[in-house]
Amino acid sequence: MHGTLVCLVEMGVCMLLVLRVQAGQNPDHVLHGTGMKADSARSGDGSTVAPEDAERFLSCYCSGHCPEDAKNNTCMTNGQCFAIIEEDEHGEVFLTSGCMKFEGSHFQCKDSPRAQTRRTIECCQKDFCNRDLQPTLPPPPDPENPHWLAFMISMTVCCCTLICITVVCYYRYKWQTERQRYHRDLEQDEAFIPVGESLKDLINQSQTSGSGSGLPLLVQRTIAKQIQTVRLIGKGRYGEVWLGRWRGEKVAVKVFFTREEASWFRETEIYQTVLMRHENILGFIAADINGTGASTQLYLITDYHENGSLCDYLKFTTLDTAALLRLAYSAACGLCHLHTEIYGTQGKPAIAHRDLKSKNILIKKNGTCCIADLGLAVKFNSDTNEVDVPLNTRVGTRRYMAPEVLDETMNKNHFQAYIMADIYSYGLVVWEMARRCVTGGIAEEYQLPYYEMVPSDPSYEDMLEVVCVKGLRPTVSNRWNSDEVRGTAGDSSHLEDFHAHTVLALSCRLGLCLSLSPSVSPSVSPSLSLSLSCVVTV
Repeated sequence: MHGTLVCLVEMGVCMLLVLRVQAGQNPDHVLHGTGMKADSARSGDGSTVAPEDAERFLSCYCSGHCPEDAKNNTCMTNGQCFAIIEEDEHGEVFLTSGCMKFEGSHFQCKDSPRAQTRRTIECCQKDFCNRDLQPTLPPPPDPENPHWLAFMISMTVCCCTLICITVVCYYRYKWQTERQRYHRDLEQDEAFIPVGESLKDLINQSQTSGSGSGLPLLVQRTIAKQIQTVRLIGKGRYGEVWLGRWRGEKVAVKVFFTREEASWFRETEIYQTVLMRHENILGFIAADINGTGASTQLYLITDYHENGSLCDYLKFTTLDTAALLRLAYSAACGLCHLHTEIYGTQGKPAIAHRDLKSKNILIKKNGTCCIADLGLAVKFNSDTNEVDVPLNTRVGTRRYMAPEVLDETMNKNHFQAYIMADIYSYGLVVWEMARRCVTGGIAEEYQLPYYEMVPSDPSYEDMLEVVCVKGLRPTVSNRWNSDEVRGTAGDSSHLEDFHAHTVLALSCRLGLCLSLSPSVSPSVSPSLSLSLSCVVTV
């Protein structure tokens, strides 16, 4: 029984070896033969390798792929000899060779050259046959190859589609998140500003029950968040002005450039000064900083006046006598309110504008002026007798600078000097108005002061030469002299002694004319206008 079992086992082993040989697998595979020696496969009693199988072991030349037991660059294999040429990522070409095991050699040797990997392999089945193999690199990919182009186009389209889908999904998610937050904030904001409250109601409440310095900061921030911008209505060196809406009411939204933060801060500070609100000062509503992470937006929200600036208004509109008086007087009232210090528990400091010009004066619906753009304003503290000058790199408009500002002779520590400079600028503005007043059926076209003496964008040196060195002033029209002006204004050569109080006094005369007679005699207006404008003709 035991002998029978031994015979069966031996027969099974023999049949297994025969099947492996018939299947194309050399039994020496069990030795994991790259680099194996033929005699080691044949030695030992009971070897089952047939004599004809010894021819399958090849001697190959190896370089770069030599096994540990290789001698004289020679290896042995039961598979094939090979040679490989390949190019690395740096563009260097390497030619290597060696022995390949039987397992998988058929597929590896059939590997076709690929332009993408820049690699070619060749195999042979004779001793040292790989010495003569000279594989060559495939040609580089041809951009004009239709298959290559199709592949690149397909990949590009797929990538672009994926990017677009990602962007759309991101912005949709962001939009939904912002919308949810907006509605949540809106519900919270209604606790601070009840539905139905108008801007006028809020401002009136702040004036009667508050500190007189404007709306509470929390209310301002709430309004700023609820503003919806409609369209761009103006640009300047400080930023942009947009038409906005808050609960259906039109407002002006001044968006400052980030570099103009000092101007935004100063203007906000001035507008929130106690007792600052005046009918001839642009109505302040709110100020806020809106940070989006990547950028910061500085908002200043004010009343909206659809007539625009005085400069734009005069370009397309001529004035009758009453309109001229109304504009000049209201602008003087606004300037006078700025310059006036109000004493009391909640007093107002004296303020000088420093950048008064027709572009910084807005026209209200009733034909009066309101002064805007207080980013360069200075305050005077009478208790300490100090002038609070803003830390701002901006300077006033060169065309409207007073002579003492241009030649740097102004005493910057004396607040009255700033008032005098404002009055000079105001005189130039009145000169612009007077040119557009119709007398005798005549009105000159709108021009900026010194238009015939300096370029459209004059430099500091241009204005210094004209105003200080040559002592020139804007030209007075002959028709003003032909009117009944001399009797009221007198000879302009005697106006050298005019100072700020003189001009404000003349402005008060304008107000007196308006209060006494709404129609105002045409013979009075040009004379008073000349009195004001002659301040700058000295």
